[in-house]
Amino acid sequence: MLEPNGAVHRIEVISGTGRRRRFSADDKARIVEETLVPGAVVSEVARRHGLMPQQVFTWRRLARRPVASAPAAEATLFVPAVVETSSPSPEPVRRPRKPRRDREAADVAGTIALEIDGVSVRIGAGAEARTVAAVIRALRARP
Repeated sequence: MLEPNGAVHRIEVISGTGRRRRFSADDKARIVEETLVPGAVVSEVARRHGLMPQQVFTWRRLARRPVASAPAAEATLFVPAVVETSSPSPEPVRRPRKPRRDREAADVAGTIALEIDGVSVRIGAGAEARTVAAVIRALRARP
């Protein structure tokens, strides 16, 4: 633009409506294929198509994802359940009993064993100091 004093100013012309463009799946695939050619630069391909490089990288990432083989609507199927009572009921399964632990096997690292006046107490490793002190006081206080 030419000013009255002869100075020239730059004017930016914006064309188009600036709305969000929609690309078909074929268009996206074609643009992504252009970026996969050896020596292709994603930024240049994006510029040629009027896109931001981030958008093209997103399309490339989505193109690498596997396509689901079955639609979600067909994934859930129900089958009718049929209950028959004609056969005799089976014997209940009996689980073998766990062997009882003897006192020596119960001695585990970190366990405190106290014996005061013929009374023995085992205190686990996770017991608080207050609890241990209270147990000892209670045992000593016994008649």
